[in-house]
Amino acid sequence: MEQLAPDESAGEIVAAPARTVPADPPGGAAADEEKRRGLRKMKTVALSFLVGATVVFLVTSWGQAHGWAGWAGYVRAAAEAGMVGALADWFAVTALFRHPLGLKIPHTAIIPNKKDALGNSLGDFVGANFLSEAVVRDKLRRVEIARRLGGWLAEEKNAERITSELATVVRGAMTVLRDEDVQAVMEQAVVRRIVDQPWGPPLGKLLAEVFADGAHHKLVDLMCDRGYEWVRDNHTAMLRVVSDRAPSWSPKFVDEMLADKVYGEVLSFTWAVKTDVNHPMRLALDKFLGEFAQDLQTDPDTMQRAEQVKTQILEHGEVKKLIGSAWATAKGMLLTAAEDPSSELRKRVREGLMSLGGRLVTEESLRSKVDGWVEGAAAYLVTNYAKEITTIITDTVERWDAEETSRKIELQVGRDLQFIRINGTVVGSLAGLVIYTLAQLLF
Repeated sequence: MEQLAPDESAGEIVAAPARTVPADPPGGAAADEEKRRGLRKMKTVALSFLVGATVVFLVTSWGQAHGWAGWAGYVRAAAEAGMVGALADWFAVTALFRHPLGLKIPHTAIIPNKKDALGNSLGDFVGANFLSEAVVRDKLRRVEIARRLGGWLAEEKNAERITSELATVVRGAMTVLRDEDVQAVMEQAVVRRIVDQPWGPPLGKLLAEVFADGAHHKLVDLMCDRGYEWVRDNHTAMLRVVSDRAPSWSPKFVDEMLADKVYGEVLSFTWAVKTDVNHPMRLALDKFLGEFAQDLQTDPDTMQRAEQVKTQILEHGEVKKLIGSAWATAKGMLLTAAEDPSSELRKRVREGLMSLGGRLVTEESLRSKVDGWVEGAAAYLVTNYAKEITTIITDTVERWDAEETSRKIELQVGRDLQFIRINGTVVGSLAGLVIYTLAQLLF
């Protein structure tokens, strides 16, 4: 939610950024409570050092006033300096998170007051020291991502894991995509390109290469074989055709003789075409096919007729139905293959991943390419988007509530900071003792 704050310059109510609470660390409330107990314990220990130094100072001061020996002065000086050190470090540690004793002394409550500035400084620090191109490239080069990835992928269990994840992605994509949208894309991307692309020249070029290589001869052989077999097995049909076309005044026996003669000639002709690879009919067919392939590339009339045939084919109802059902068929095949761990698709993907992993381990050139791609991509990101990345830090810190942020930070690091107070007491006492001793020796 956004909070409303008065805009004094415009005299209007405007939306102010909502303050949020920093996220809890791993472990939740239980971990926080444990840290809170530790913080209270260390504060008690640090305070006990201050109290101890104070007690020693008061006792030795009283002793000196009542004629104690000279050693009391040394102890008193050490205790006095320890008190000063403890109080100074208490002030310093407390000033980080709040105003000491509630007094709004300048340059105290640093974290609540300087939270946004600290966030900006942290963002700048991360950008300068972690998101520079040189640092990123050096780190990635030393990590050897390609080699590690290859070794990981080469293991079958890892390749199977990636394959399973890819199958899940495929299933998710198939679920999200609407059939009508995909079919529309297919029509635009595939069918329209087929319609817009002339068929004549590329088809003629393809046929010319096929005819030049003689790859069509097997098809011609098949046609000749089927033609001969049809004539051989349809004697009665041939006789009926000849008889039906004979004049009505022609005697029937003459028609039968003529039909038998025609049938024999047709059968002999088809046999000759079937058995003789150099038969004039075959040679004429080769010549016709070669000319047809050339006309498809150069003759405007032939190319126009090819376009008409293309249009008729694509507008045919069965062809449209086939195009419309292509996605449904492909979708079903993909889903079935993705869901079956033993499918050929998943098997090939798994084997391909393992093979890629092995190559990344053994082939230096491939590793260099992959490492170069990764470095280049990372360098591009930090070069062009480092500011946007660090903005995540600054914007997040800016949205945090100042007081809650201070309490959260103190909870995380306050226990360690109490050692500063303890060390201040100890080091202050030693420093006071040394200073007092030197003063006694010199003066």
